Amino acid sequence: MQNTNEQLAINGGEAVRTTPFPPRKLFGRDEKDVVMSLFDEAMEKGHQVLGYNGPQEEAYCKEFADFLGGGFADGVNSGTNAVYVALRALEPEPGSEVIVPAISDPGGVMPAAICGCVPVPADTIEDYYTIGAEQIEAKITDKTSAIIVAHIAGIPADMDPIMDLANSRGIPVVEDCAQIHGAKYKGRMVGTLGTISSFSLMFGKHHATGGQGGMVFTKDEELYWKARRYADRGKPIGIDDAPNGNVVAALNCNMDELHAAIGRVQLRKLDDIASRRRTLAKSIAESCRGELKSIQLKEEPADCEGVYWFLVFKCAQSLLTVSKEDFVKAVEAEGIPVCPTYKHVPVRMEWMGKYMQQNGWAMDGRYDLTNVDKVDDMYFNCGLHEDFTQAEADDIVAALKKVEAAYLK
Repeated sequence: MQNTNEQLAINGGEAVRTTPFPPRKLFGRDEKDVVMSLFDEAMEKGHQVLGYNGPQEEAYCKEFADFLGGGFADGVNSGTNAVYVALRALEPEPGSEVIVPAISDPGGVMPAAICGCVPVPADTIEDYYTIGAEQIEAKITDKTSAIIVAHIAGIPADMDPIMDLANSRGIPVVEDCAQIHGAKYKGRMVGTLGTISSFSLMFGKHHATGGQGGMVFTKDEELYWKARRYADRGKPIGIDDAPNGNVVAALNCNMDELHAAIGRVQLRKLDDIASRRRTLAKSIAESCRGELKSIQLKEEPADCEGVYWFLVFKCAQSLLTVSKEDFVKAVEAEGIPVCPTYKHVPVRMEWMGKYMQQNGWAMDGRYDLTNVDKVDDMYFNCGLHEDFTQAEADDIVAALKKVEAAYLK
């Protein structure tokens, strides 16, 4: 029998789920043990044990690079600083234009401004949060010095056309992998596809170095040494016959030994974390395809392996008697951790307007983003992590089914 509106929890009915979803227990005994071991060593040998550029960071960076298939990695202290260091390593001229993603955490766009460049947003593709080659090409000018591409929610952007375009124009690409640790694009590790890549390793990501952290990766050794210098106050790292003193103005973005030690433990868990998230997402996607008409889970392309940082549901509002926002409110009332929007559009934020005005740069028609609002209107999202079980996956689907049954035309 079809559910009625009165049976919905938002209207006083019994909720699908009355207990909280399980907390994510990312850190455990192994991480605690390595931290305590380092403290013990510091108490015995001295405070320098907890410094930076030490054996833990060296090992972590090598292991991280090996995880991606080989190359060069440098640990930094946040994902935002990872983007900053990656972009600085490319040495874009102040006043040049950096094409940035329309939808992204602000920390993935602000480094362009910090480098003194003009952030120019590429619109999203027509049916997802990421940017594509067509949208990037529309924003390229003779002033374009770099492109930042963000992979959103653990689903890879379509990188081959983007890199073909960028390479044909001689424009380097920063691959922002903050939300996509361990994913694959056409058999290749995400993070190895651009000129240089950045990762956020804060506590909410697939694997983490503690509260905060980041990583910069590239296959280009010269670029790696530049990144090292820009991550450590312009020290002459990797320069033969290095001059006395620092060689460029830069920030201190160093990772430390404690965070690196935690990261090493976490990295060993990453494949399992990604696999468990993927298994849950696939179960939910299969149920949606078989049992729902108006709601489908956004999945990675067939030739990719996503890692599902959160779940993104496409909502066909034309099939419903209510708006997406009201649908999501009803699902939330059923005890499910949903959110109606992922509308992080940095170039529409207050800081961007101030920055552009201060520099005398106009926010002209290039800042019109036709697809962003359409895409945001299509989707809502739901929390997911590897400590969910099949019971949580089943409850998510049950709530969607219940609410759809009440609101389906």
